Amino acid sequence: MLVAKAPIYLANFAVDMRKSINGLSVMVQEHFKNSVEEGIYYVFSNRQMNKIKILYWETNGYCLWYKRLESSKFKLIYDQETHNLTTQQLQWLLSGLDYQNIQGHKAKKYDILY
Repeated sequence: MLVAKAPIYLANFAVDMRKSINGLSVMVQEHFKNSVEEGIYYVFSNRQMNKIKILYWETNGYCLWYKRLESSKFKLIYDQETHNLTTQQLQWLLSGLDYQNIQGHKAKKYDILY
């Protein structure tokens, strides 16, 4: 289950999609210098950019989410830095949109005064 306030990190490199929980958790420790158990979502993609895996920890175990596109590609750019995504940007990415060039509505806060 996606937690709205949890950090989401998008890896800036391609990953062999044969890797499963153990292989991806080692990559998290080596590349991100974190532990998966910290409640952070880690998003990985393959070189062809048609597959995405999301690794995270949920209270008592690892979760691995996988999506494969049949005839298109995810809109990703590998550059030098690791991207922090919002939940909205992750939804845009998984929907096939260019998450870097879309801006959602600004959040509005209302205060009720008595």
